[in-house]
Amino acid sequence: MAGQAELSVGHDELATLKRLAMAGALETRATVTCAVLAGELGVSNQTASRRLQRLEDAGLVEREIVSDGQRVAVTESGERALQREYADYRRIFEGEVGVALSGVVTSGMGEGRHYISLPGYMEQFEERLGYAPFAGTLNVELDDDSVRSRARMDTLDPVPIDGWEDDDRTYGPAFCWPASLETPAGDRFDEVHVVAPERTHHGADQLELIAPVKLREELGLEDEDHVSVHVGERGGHGGAR
Repeated sequence: MAGQAELSVGHDELATLKRLAMAGALETRATVTCAVLAGELGVSNQTASRRLQRLEDAGLVEREIVSDGQRVAVTESGERALQREYADYRRIFEGEVGVALSGVVTSGMGEGRHYISLPGYMEQFEERLGYAPFAGTLNVELDDDSVRSRARMDTLDPVPIDGWEDDDRTYGPAFCWPASLETPAGDRFDEVHVVAPERTHHGADQLELIAPVKLREELGLEDEDHVSVHVGERGGHGGAR
């Protein structure tokens, strides 16, 4: 999730992480030796060993020493670090980044209506998103490929919604990403945001969308209907393809 604290590493370690991913450590545990890695990176064996240790200390790789070297796997944090590098290059060469997701419409538990209507959130939505959302979220259950792609949203700059409190309790912060919603028939609505509360019981396969209109009525959606969600970042729009 955006905003999670992770230990940072330098450019040399990121280059090593990239080399490990290219060797297959992103999908499974890749067997590497410091000698081979050092040769690929153009550094000494000792330097390659130190970089691996720093990556492990930062939680970006997991290692297991075996008789013919070490088996190395890039962790979820490591994959996010690579995704951020990838997103930076896309910003440089393509000018805009985004994530394309897909899934089916599902019925939520009705909590979205309650939270969105709270004045502490509604005032921020109006100020920062530029509209007052319809009091309710459209819930999308992501397909398997999109569950993994969703992790790339961490590389996109969200619109922050601050936490706040009233006389009875505190309410946590949330993040919003500009998006567009499209049906298989080509019907599309662009003024959409993915909202991800910091405190939520939803899993990674659940996506909540808000918009100034009731999206079910606007696009004629029913439960189990397939939709595509194109997520962008703050300052851009949901135009990922």
